[in-house]
Amino acid sequence: MTNGLSRREFLEGTAGMAVALPALSSQERGDATFRFVALGDLHFDRWNHHDHEWLAREKPNDVRQVQNYSRITAEVLPALFAEVREQITADASMAFVAHIGDFVEGLAGTPELARKHCREAVEFVREARLGRPFVFVKGNHDITGPGAVEAFNDILLPFVGSQLGRTLSGSSFVQRHGNALFVYYDAYDPGSLDWLEKTLAERKEKHLFFVIHPPVVPYSARSNWHLFARPEQAAQRERLLNLLGKHRAVVLCGHLHKYGTVVRHTPAGPFVQIALLSVLPDREVKPKDEVRGLSEYGPELVRFEAGFSPDSRAQRQELLIKEKPHIRYFEYADTAGYGIVSVSGEDIGITLYNGTGKRVWRTLDITQLLRS
Repeated sequence: MTNGLSRREFLEGTAGMAVALPALSSQERGDATFRFVALGDLHFDRWNHHDHEWLAREKPNDVRQVQNYSRITAEVLPALFAEVREQITADASMAFVAHIGDFVEGLAGTPELARKHCREAVEFVREARLGRPFVFVKGNHDITGPGAVEAFNDILLPFVGSQLGRTLSGSSFVQRHGNALFVYYDAYDPGSLDWLEKTLAERKEKHLFFVIHPPVVPYSARSNWHLFARPEQAAQRERLLNLLGKHRAVVLCGHLHKYGTVVRHTPAGPFVQIALLSVLPDREVKPKDEVRGLSEYGPELVRFEAGFSPDSRAQRQELLIKEKPHIRYFEYADTAGYGIVSVSGEDIGITLYNGTGKRVWRTLDITQLLRS
């Protein structure tokens, strides 16, 4: 046993270091110009990863979801990772892959299956041979179900550490690259906000990327699903917003399974939030419900998921009304794919791809958004 892991799990978590470390260490030393792939929710899943009696009894509304994600993992996810590998191979400046959480579907039903679930997800990434570090933050599905928290801590977190070339002491951590600091924020640890404040007080890098699973700013019909959404958390939310504004952060998030970009003003300054989804129902994805412009942000966003939680509709509309005065830019769509972020000196941009096939859908000048 090694730190509570079996020998097999320890080796699985650290395998790949020989591939990942040379690329990461050489690029961390220097260039202010680099690119990285940004992936949204993935929900890696296989049908045999679940105790189906437990699933039907405890999570009956998720049975269909497990079926769908298992299909997507088998039929579409290999093509997505093959395309990511092609993008990396074609561009020597590509530094790593950043993923915003819900790496696995979770809901395995037993501790043994939870560990199998995580081991096979790690094996999938290793076999994809991306040639660059694959780094991800904790999502709610990653820690849902019996034994899921332990499987995350014992298998997934050591794997991320192996990609960064060090042992991680916690599930909030940083990555430094060129002139940028990447903060991977555990939204499910109550101590994360204090850790963040201390971490940012020591920041010297030009750019800050804040990688988190749930959004910080509501931007969709599920406007009560952002971090610190409850009224009693208002002080924590204000503290987080001002930290992100002060440091002109670029927030990368997901969780809602919808694309959205907002610029949020705070008393300390603005920050940009970009939400992504990488669960592709098919290799060809056509965006739906596309809207853009400040006039589109507000209570009418609930129309895009009219059947979602009717009892909370008024509350969700009120949250959007309250947030609207602070929004300086907005666009939204129901679509899935991935992004490639470019950092060049002072400038940051992102190219968004729909589905697979390297179909460019959007390009955003993030530096300009922050200035505006």
